[in-house]
Amino acid sequence: MTRPRRFIACSTFFLCVFWCAPSIQAEQTPGLTGGEVLRLKYLEIKPKLERNEFGVPLYCESIEGEDFLRGDLYGIIEHPFAVVEGVLLGPRNWCDIASLHFNIKGCTCRNSVNGAVLTLYTGRKFYQPLEDTFKLNYEYQSLAHQSEYLLVFLKADEGPLNTKDYLIELEAVPLEGVKTLIHFTYAYTYGALASMAMKAYFRTLAREKVGFSVIHVDGEGKAVYVGGTRGAIERNAVRYYLALQAYMDTIKFPEGVRLQRRLSQWYDLTDRYRRQLFEMPKEEYLKNKKKEHESLLLLQGEENQEDHDQQ
Repeated sequence: MTRPRRFIACSTFFLCVFWCAPSIQAEQTPGLTGGEVLRLKYLEIKPKLERNEFGVPLYCESIEGEDFLRGDLYGIIEHPFAVVEGVLLGPRNWCDIASLHFNIKGCTCRNSVNGAVLTLYTGRKFYQPLEDTFKLNYEYQSLAHQSEYLLVFLKADEGPLNTKDYLIELEAVPLEGVKTLIHFTYAYTYGALASMAMKAYFRTLAREKVGFSVIHVDGEGKAVYVGGTRGAIERNAVRYYLALQAYMDTIKFPEGVRLQRRLSQWYDLTDRYRRQLFEMPKEEYLKNKKKEHESLLLLQGEENQEDHDQQ
């Protein structure tokens, strides 16, 4: 197991984990609730959500420090807040959403004394057996569950290459027109080993990859997008935003066809941004996901049998 895990971590560790870190905006604005802070941010970025080069309501920000990375995404889901809230308050639903990402090979959810724990099996973009992946355990918590504001987060103490302090957050408030504003934040800290791996990755395999933030406009009037680790964070934030959208759009389908519809919808949504998000043909993606789902069902069967034997 040591060799596959090292290989996975060194080449795809930025692509393996997902989502967001708790926002510090409320702490920086005394007297305001989290929902009020998010609505103020919405007013600030509304012109960028309504008019941007992508033609859809999304906006990305990212920060890279000496030993940390943070990415924020704001987007609009065209579903009622109450429905979105109901989905996101179900920890097992997060597994279904996260598993649409090609780097997430499976996800299981179990109860613990402190709440739900999600285990994400992360790997490379092609098919891998679950035993060859890296397991990342996230504790799930709901911090705010109000009539017009939702805040949930997940945290993981350790990740690949001695990365740590993974924090994942999702905020949501209702908008007019039966829509929901979503805010993802994702952050983690890292040391020298991860720093060297990141530099090597972005000098080679990912040297041409870009994110969604425009850092400047060139002499021909074309947008120049952020690259490197910030670009990687933004790409994954958008992938998971689109995963939530695909999940919400396919709830209406019967359970027997829902997964296939959801996978197809996610791929088609990401394919709109081929420069940033394209990784493989749709046929390959669907084939890989089918095998991964079959492997996950076997794992869940084994875990259920172990739980039964211990009772």
